[in-house]
Amino acid sequence: MTSTNGGNPSRKRTSRPYRDTVLVYGGFAVVLVVIVVLTGGSIWWALLVAAGAFIAAVGWTWHSLRAREGQKP
Repeated sequence: MTSTNGGNPSRKRTSRPYRDTVLVYGGFAVVLVVIVVLTGGSIWWALLVAAGAFIAAVGWTWHSLRAREGQKP
């Protein structure tokens, strides 16, 4: 067991965590916009909220990844 895979040694850590973060949160943002549009909401508010949530989530995750990389011996 290593510090990169926690309690599950068979699970490997991705080699591109920053790219994967953008893809996952980008997908969440698209789903949010689609749901709002399908339910009759304003597309502009949906885009604004989705963009804000995307930026906040990616920023927080990247900050956490950087802090974790800094702790490695």
